[in-house]
Amino acid sequence: MRIAADFQRCIGCRRIIFASAWALGAAVLLATGSAPVTVSWQTLQTLNFSIPQSQQKAAALQLDGKRVSIPGFMVPLEDDLDQVTEFLLVPYAGACIHVPPPPPNQIVYVKMNKNTKVQVTFTDPIMVTGTLRISTVQSPYGDVSYDLSGESVVPYQP
Repeated sequence: MRIAADFQRCIGCRRIIFASAWALGAAVLLATGSAPVTVSWQTLQTLNFSIPQSQQKAAALQLDGKRVSIPGFMVPLEDDLDQVTEFLLVPYAGACIHVPPPPPNQIVYVKMNKNTKVQVTFTDPIMVTGTLRISTVQSPYGDVSYDLSGESVVPYQP
C-alpha cells in the first residue's frame, strides 16, 4: 500500500513540475515576444528602393516592425577590431569593402540594443535577431533600406 501511495504522490509531483515548467516557458515566450521569423535575402530584395513604399506590394513590407532572424556577414562601422555595437549585415563576405556596394535592399543596418557589444567577424557567417524596420539609413558604404534593433548575434548554423 505504501509503495502505491508513494507512486501516486510521485505522479502528482511530476504533474506539478510539468505544469510549472510549461507555465515558465510560456511566460518567457510572452516576455520575449514571438519566435523570430527567419528572413532570406531574396525576400529582402523584393523591396524596390526606387519607388515609394505606398506603391509597392513587396513581401519585405510585411516584415516592418517584426522580430526576425537574418543570416549574413558583418561589415563593422566602428574602429574597434574586436567588438562593435553597430554594423552592416550583407548577403556575402566582403560586400561594401569593394566598390560598388550591394543595392540598399541588400544591406541591413544593425544597432545592438542597450549598446551590447558583439564580436567582430569579417568572414564567418552570422545570424542576427532583432526588430526590423524599413527605413533609409545613410552609411559610409551607401544607402541602406533596413534598420534592425539587434537582440543577438550568433554564428550561423545552416
